Amino acid sequence: MKLQSINPHDQSVVGEVDVITPSQIKLAVAKAKEVFKTWKFVPISERTEYIKKYRQKLVEHKEEIARLITLEMGKPLHQSMNEVSGELDFVDYYVTEGVKSLSDETVFQNDKENFRVVYEPYGVCAVIAPWNFPLSMFNSGVLPALIAGNTVTFKPSECTILSQKLMGELLLETGIPDGVFNLMLGGKDVGATLMDQDIDLVWFTGSTKVGEEIYQKCGKKFIKSICELGGSSSGIVFADADLDLTMENLYWARFLNSGQVCSAVKRLFVERPIFDQVVQKFKDRLSKIKIGNPMEKIDCGPLVMTTQLEKIETLVTDAVSKGAKIEIGGKRPSNQALVKGNYYEPTILTDITSDMKLMQEESFGPILPIMSFENEDEVIEMANNTEYGLSSEIYTTDLVKAERVAKRLESGVVAINTDNYYKPQCPIGGYKKSGIGREYGRVGMQEFAQIKLVAINK
Repeated sequence: MKLQSINPHDQSVVGEVDVITPSQIKLAVAKAKEVFKTWKFVPISERTEYIKKYRQKLVEHKEEIARLITLEMGKPLHQSMNEVSGELDFVDYYVTEGVKSLSDETVFQNDKENFRVVYEPYGVCAVIAPWNFPLSMFNSGVLPALIAGNTVTFKPSECTILSQKLMGELLLETGIPDGVFNLMLGGKDVGATLMDQDIDLVWFTGSTKVGEEIYQKCGKKFIKSICELGGSSSGIVFADADLDLTMENLYWARFLNSGQVCSAVKRLFVERPIFDQVVQKFKDRLSKIKIGNPMEKIDCGPLVMTTQLEKIETLVTDAVSKGAKIEIGGKRPSNQALVKGNYYEPTILTDITSDMKLMQEESFGPILPIMSFENEDEVIEMANNTEYGLSSEIYTTDLVKAERVAKRLESGVVAINTDNYYKPQCPIGGYKKSGIGREYGRVGMQEFAQIKLVAINK
């Protein structure tokens, strides 16, 4: 059976892969289970040597990887290039500071006693990756798991199966022992079959709906899951904010990758005295955006799937039916060259009410509802009025106020006067239905390891 990868720009076929069969999945997991018995005892310094070789291959294949990412999911080519370049810092972290996170740690000692914490792998880790940042998601799921001593079965997103297959092949070319890393190519049924195998840990990034299903299965198996799920992140702009800085940050915080970012600002709250000014500045900024073929020099490409496009249209239609005003955008572009693609104009909506679907559901596309607020208490209640809690952004020149508000926001990340918080040292994860566990940083590395206390009486 074959699985095709479709170009969201014109619906052409980028390529196809052979889909793994249920019997092949079972055999691969069994092999990973067997190989784990020796891989876990390979010194961490030797395990990281394979990751260093993989990093060099990323450098050598940078343009090929970026091109495939753009062809498969519609990210503007320059953003795909930036994804590959930016990931090198994360790989460097995994093989240096990340290793320190998994080293033995003495927590108590005296003349007679020595107590130390030891980090040990779980076993076979199933990594089920999304499509919006193909390389980043491959690396953040696979590399820490391997460094920690787990073996990995990796299931790429069907939307970016060629690019993530390439990443897996580059890792295999490092000479990593057979069975330590295993590619599971296919659609959703492959992920479901993988979940039914004798695995020991699941890493998943994707929708809350699928995350809930995975979490339930892990609960029945009594195994650990690390899930970074959906988000409906809030942006809060106070009247004293530096608007030039704020507007540029918020533009990228919402419209990077055509709005297909889990932690993107999807609900914007602006203090009433500057509300009209902020809306106008956004309209001015978006009016200059170039939409088009992501392989060319453009600002906004297509959404990854036709179903994503239709979901965005449904959210906008619902909002308008309940009184929302489209300030700019709100439709597919009229350019005939884009008619076959999954394109939607970057959109700003006002006259928003909390009962609109785009205020309650995750909107994975270039649309931004903007509401006004009167005071701190009101905006905190508005921002927390969601089942999600992935991230929030606050813009103000009063840092005392910013810190005060940050403590009351129900989200795993609060960024103050910035949208740039994805750094390898910083743990990222959600409150509420935005996930469980953390990625990146010391905490993120340790998510892939069991903690053992070794207590010695001399």
